[in-house]
Amino acid sequence: MAIDSQRSSRLSTPGVDHPAHYRRRARVGDALGIALWLTSAFAVALFLFSGGTARFGSVADAVTSVGIATGLVGTNLVLAMLLLAARVPFIDHAIGHDRAIAVHRALGKPAFYLLLGHGVILLIGYGLSSGLDPVAEIGPMLAIPDMLLAILAIALLAVVIVSSAALVRRRYSYETWHLMHLLSYAAVLASVPHQLSIGSVLSPFSFERVYWLALYILAFGAILTHRLAEPLVSSLRHRLRVERMEPEAPGVVSIYLSGRRLRSLESVGGQFFVWRFWTAGTWWHSHPLSLSSVATDTQLRITVRDLGGGSRSISSVPAGTRVWFEGPYGIFTDAGRTAPKLAIVVAGIGITPVRAMLEDSVLKPGEATILLRASTVDDTFLWGEIEELARQKGVAVTMMIGPRARTGPGWMTQADADRGLTLLGVFPDLLASDLYLCGPTSWLNVVEADARAAGISDHQIHAERFDW
Repeated sequence: MAIDSQRSSRLSTPGVDHPAHYRRRARVGDALGIALWLTSAFAVALFLFSGGTARFGSVADAVTSVGIATGLVGTNLVLAMLLLAARVPFIDHAIGHDRAIAVHRALGKPAFYLLLGHGVILLIGYGLSSGLDPVAEIGPMLAIPDMLLAILAIALLAVVIVSSAALVRRRYSYETWHLMHLLSYAAVLASVPHQLSIGSVLSPFSFERVYWLALYILAFGAILTHRLAEPLVSSLRHRLRVERMEPEAPGVVSIYLSGRRLRSLESVGGQFFVWRFWTAGTWWHSHPLSLSSVATDTQLRITVRDLGGGSRSISSVPAGTRVWFEGPYGIFTDAGRTAPKLAIVVAGIGITPVRAMLEDSVLKPGEATILLRASTVDDTFLWGEIEELARQKGVAVTMMIGPRARTGPGWMTQADADRGLTLLGVFPDLLASDLYLCGPTSWLNVVEADARAAGISDHQIHAERFDW
């Protein structure tokens, strides 16, 4: 997108707006964390003030009440997870989609353990109350209205949690994992009847019932609005279709998409969209892919690498295929800069957002340095475009081609490690720079660790990991 020079200068001039921008992100992130704790505490307080305190007259009642409170907190965390994954513009712009999803993932296990503990503690409490052991109490508990739906909800949530573990996730394609992850919506919906049917906790017409229904409406309303309604309306308005395919390297292809009024999307170089290609073999899965060039009013470009069945299938869709999308998302843009210099380290398909960000940025000669990293010559796709943009903008470019070093810094080639090259050697002004990193997660983690060891501050690091 060809944005006006005034806006570009504001986004790209470090040391003025950008520290405030970073502090604002930090404040919003802290506020979201505080809100999470406050809503959990409020859920428990509502339970106590609506009769919960009367249930602490005996050990059995106290244990049962703790079990109920545990379930309420767990449910609150699950609803917060849904909201964080709903791609709400305020959250995405304030802390970034990547950070929101990181918090979403971090809440998964605590929420699951709380809900599982909710069931176990209730078994113990009911057992103490009736004089039965917890195992014998299972039968009567199953007779509670909608209990089977609650057990189904826990089982579905367990599938989602297990499938999200890194070791398990690698065994599946992104498309399979994504479909499994959608079970979290079914899990939450299955739990609603159970929660509302316990009249002594959420009695009809009570403020507590209204409060919880409002939370459910907020979470699912955000999902329906930002994951379904808005993308549907935007896709119909802009009428994207595949215009043509252009091979960039073995297993790498650029897809040119044509549409109308695309500048009104206000996408910025470095952002990504979630794409859905309407063919018989691809309509059922979506793909988060960054723009690989700045949008014009009638054209977008993405570059896809064959990393599995899903990316392979969209690399051969025919011209004229209708494309639906969500976005733009992400804050891997120069709007987050805080330092006077810019350092960029990129490898593999990570070249796509970096190429678009470089094109969209207004830079002074000598302000930026880019390190391009590839294992083989076949991995140097789009490097020519990066070099041309760098020449136009006065950006220094360093290239590294070869397998990762076995000794020395593992992110560089063995030859570079043997001659004692360091990150500070490539970027002498690293500590006065914003460091943008994009590439495979394992490689990127090594670069980031090296940068931190060199003394760069956390707020100067902007990482885009190709992971899910």
